[in-house]
Amino acid sequence: MKIIETEKEYDAFLSENKSVFIDFYADWCGPCKMAAPIVEALAGEYPNVAFAKVNVDDLPEVAERYGIMSIPTMISVKNGEVAATSVGFRPKEALEETVKAAL
Repeated sequence: MKIIETEKEYDAFLSENKSVFIDFYADWCGPCKMAAPIVEALAGEYPNVAFAKVNVDDLPEVAERYGIMSIPTMISVKNGEVAATSVGFRPKEALEETVKAAL
């Protein structure tokens, strides 16, 4: 899983990968911490999807692109277009559906 640290790095990550799952989070967010191990597990189960994490406190400009108002927000991107979005803590099965949208 890639930790995105700059807007330029985020743009490159999207352009280099056809199927992407992005976890928008913050270090202080309890539900984000609960979702993290689920996202890690899914990253191991879906090698054809590129997984990344974006800290909304560090990169608010990236979060603003998607109008993110609540975290965690998970977004699947397929061929540069948003394919699915999940907001709030969700069980593994629900997040897996969001991941599959990127395929």
